[in-house]
Amino acid sequence: MRGTKTTGALLATSALLMLAGCAGQGGGATDGDWAPTPPALPAEATAVGTVLEKDGTPELCLGPIAESYPPQCGGPEVIGWDWDAVEGEETASNVTWGAYAVWGDWNGETFTITREPVLAALYDPMVDPDAPNPWDDSLPPGALPESEATVVQAELEDVMPGVLATVFVNGRVVVEVMYDDGSLQAQLDERYGDDAVVVIPSLKPVDAG
Repeated sequence: MRGTKTTGALLATSALLMLAGCAGQGGGATDGDWAPTPPALPAEATAVGTVLEKDGTPELCLGPIAESYPPQCGGPEVIGWDWDAVEGEETASNVTWGAYAVWGDWNGETFTITREPVLAALYDPMVDPDAPNPWDDSLPPGALPESEATVVQAELEDVMPGVLATVFVNGRVVVEVMYDDGSLQAQLDERYGDDAVVVIPSLKPVDAG
């Protein structure tokens, strides 16, 4: 779910000043025009998610998926998708969908298949043991109090490239984005400090996925 952008004026002003001071100490920007630099587009990207076709256009679902039947979601068009070449799909009410690991050329708008998809249930991606899992209840709390996190969410919803959703979880602002190669995470660490914001990309470069 998207975080709220409404706070009391005094709270917002105080928190923004506090964050600006922290950013200045860490070398980040301190003015209201700050925005992270978008990551360079990859030669090839990968994702694990739902491919859904309605009205003849397959899409790679990024962000929330409505728990209806058939499901409802949206994302970039998938070029070169062939349902006859995969298994595990379902069809209802003229909608066809399934969950897959996919690889393709990502140009920021469309995703062109470059390798044979794999059923998500059969795919075992490599997991970075050093990357925090913000959904893990046993993970120690992050660096942000909730009052500051509200302001961080509001800022990031306005400036993050490809933002899909933001949520405050256990002392961290979790930011779901369409694509990151690690550069967005590095910029947010510099601005807000370590373990304050966690970037979760739907698409990653192949060498990171």
